[in-house]
Amino acid sequence: MGRGGQPKDRSEGPERKCIATGEVRPVEGMIRFVTGPDNQIVPDLLGKLPGRGIWVSADRAALEKAAAKNLFARAAKQPVQVPEGLADFVEAQLSLRVTNLISLARKGGEAVCGYEKVKDWLQKEEASVLIQASDGSERGKSKLSTPYGGDFIGWLTADELGRAFGRQTVIHAALGDGGLPLRVVEEAARLKGLRVSGGEESHRKGRKTR
Repeated sequence: MGRGGQPKDRSEGPERKCIATGEVRPVEGMIRFVTGPDNQIVPDLLGKLPGRGIWVSADRAALEKAAAKNLFARAAKQPVQVPEGLADFVEAQLSLRVTNLISLARKGGEAVCGYEKVKDWLQKEEASVLIQASDGSERGKSKLSTPYGGDFIGWLTADELGRAFGRQTVIHAALGDGGLPLRVVEEAARLKGLRVSGGEESHRKGRKTR
């Protein structure tokens, strides 16, 4: 992954065509759907459900277009039922997946929270990812900067981060450098497309801790 939660170019990885935009993209930046037994469109975030995959870019506008323009039925070549509020449902499921992965990282010693602990990890260059709550104080968040060459996740709420760490709310968190943190960044990048308008990135990315 690149800085700011943006997927790096993985030209050797599998790619799929988005039914909404027509673009061919790496699967890491897309959502797979399948048609269930009741002909209802089902998101397959893990990419493991049986059936022919229908791919849509991890982007709210693309999902809403696919649902509104009957593009799922066209791709499935049969009538299908598209759940109401599909984009909101996918966003909620992605949020849950990201927080669950952060929780696993915490249990494995690959994640910390709290301003002082995060600052310590950044100063010791033990962190590869800085996570800050979208609804946290901008003044407080500006005191920490993304590790150079690392990633920044700033589109989870304090409540969501709190659930990941078993607390009521969390504003600052950091992840180490390993396979599980990489999965967090990848899934968070997909969530960003559903949540952040225009894919705006933090101005703090890639700077040393003050």
